[in-house]
Amino acid sequence: MSWTEVVIEVAREHAEALSDALMEAGALSVSVEDADEGTEAEKPLFGEPGMEPKEAAWDHSRVVALLEVDADQFAIVQEAANAVKLPVVPSFTTRAVADADWVRLTQSQFEPIHIGTNIWVVPSWHEAPDPNGLILELDPGLAFGTGSHPTTRLCMEWLEAHPAPGKSVLDYGCGSGILAMVAKKLGANDVAGVDIDPQAIESARANAERNNCAIDFYVPDDLAVAPNERHARGQFDIVVANILSSPLKLMAPMLAGRVAPGGSLILSGVLARQAEEVADAYAPFIKLGVWAEQDGWVALHGTLGQDSAPAPRMAVTG
Repeated sequence: MSWTEVVIEVAREHAEALSDALMEAGALSVSVEDADEGTEAEKPLFGEPGMEPKEAAWDHSRVVALLEVDADQFAIVQEAANAVKLPVVPSFTTRAVADADWVRLTQSQFEPIHIGTNIWVVPSWHEAPDPNGLILELDPGLAFGTGSHPTTRLCMEWLEAHPAPGKSVLDYGCGSGILAMVAKKLGANDVAGVDIDPQAIESARANAERNNCAIDFYVPDDLAVAPNERHARGQFDIVVANILSSPLKLMAPMLAGRVAPGGSLILSGVLARQAEEVADAYAPFIKLGVWAEQDGWVALHGTLGQDSAPAPRMAVTG
């Protein structure tokens, strides 16, 4: 089976509405691209976390609609243009899309990821490159956390550098559950994960079961009434939260309050330029400092009860 892509160039103000109208008119899928991509006029669309533009479009946008090969292309574009009240039916070009093994093609884009010294995140369709490593079988999915993002890597590397056999760990904003699973595989005893997204909780539970990790996952309301007293109201030896700077600042009293005396707090999802303001938000409760930085993102860490932040990670020299 094959398909046809219809390519329409429009101004920003029409891109989203036209995309929706094309779907209503019979398109199988629609995407919006920067029509100036690859030129000096190319512009980044997405800003820093929490500062994304309201419209998923560029000043000069390219709307690409996937149609059945025998679909009436002009009729679909005309119907969509009329629906959004464009003064004329826009011109368009077409390009053929050949059939392919889409599953195999998608899988080929995800290779095992080596993190830290001994951690491997391995999709289910790959063999582990090092069977003796700490192996996490994890497929890309809806929940954040595959080890590819610097913030996830930083937290995983911190956990590997500070193993806590027999200790308790809380992963707040757990996403796929990857950090909770790393902690469990490194020997932590009581591990809990929390996320506001029920889909993330479902994903985390499935991932933990696949990796033979006994971990309890909760949405916040369920955490508050958990039968496990520590999970519901108690403190943990290690609390890790890989979210974003704004919610991290708002949650400072709660997250710091979950750290046991002498325990550690690790935060990421923080840009390097945001590190000081996040640390200031936690200063009344725990002294935080930058542990390490990757690609403009940092991980902050602190020990409850210490008068100053712990030292950063030692630089690796060749």
